[in-house]
Amino acid sequence: MERMSFDLAQVPLREVNTFLHKDAPARGVRQVVVTNPDGAHNIAVGLDCPVEVEVHGHAGYYAGGMNKTGTVTIFGSAGTGVAENMMSGRVHVKGFASNGAGASMHGGLLVIDGDAGLRCGISLKGGDIVVGGSVGSFSAFMAQAGRMVICGDAGDALGDSLYEAVLYVRGNIKSLGADAQIEPMTEADFATVKELLTAAGMQHDPHDFKRVASARNLYHWNADADQEY
Repeated sequence: MERMSFDLAQVPLREVNTFLHKDAPARGVRQVVVTNPDGAHNIAVGLDCPVEVEVHGHAGYYAGGMNKTGTVTIFGSAGTGVAENMMSGRVHVKGFASNGAGASMHGGLLVIDGDAGLRCGISLKGGDIVVGGSVGSFSAFMAQAGRMVICGDAGDALGDSLYEAVLYVRGNIKSLGADAQIEPMTEADFATVKELLTAAGMQHDPHDFKRVASARNLYHWNADADQEY
């Protein structure tokens, strides 16, 4: 299996992404290593082949965005919008993630070993997010589908305007957003949490988690309820 390495201190990022988009699938390259990322934005975006990309260092905005079938591992922290609009595959941040991690994801798995910033999983449309640490305020805002496992705490307004996504939180929840509620865990929920923790390489007792889902009061406008937005 061919393995390629790129040093961003020596080559421009455009060359790396062009290789990932064109040459890697054409040549059947399955492993690409990127060194000295130095916080560069848009590393390994738009992957459309089963290539494994290792980023050794910190990544900037939108690393691994629009991923399809690829595997991106960041051996450091990631800036805003990591794995944004991911369709499938896996993105793993070994450090921390900034705001909007996993925004508008449709599928795949995003793993963050550390904490995530504000609005993690905003407008989630599918796929799974597992956060080893805590998440900031307004995480899972308008999350429409998919699952999130939060092993630490959650900030203000968790799950505000939640639709069909389900959240599992191990730590404290500072506050729930509009139409989000804590529900009893079922055996199916325990199995789901175990499955996702195993996929993320994390070990916690699924029985320590709380389930957060939509109360479904905002699904339809009710003129008699004096609803305000």
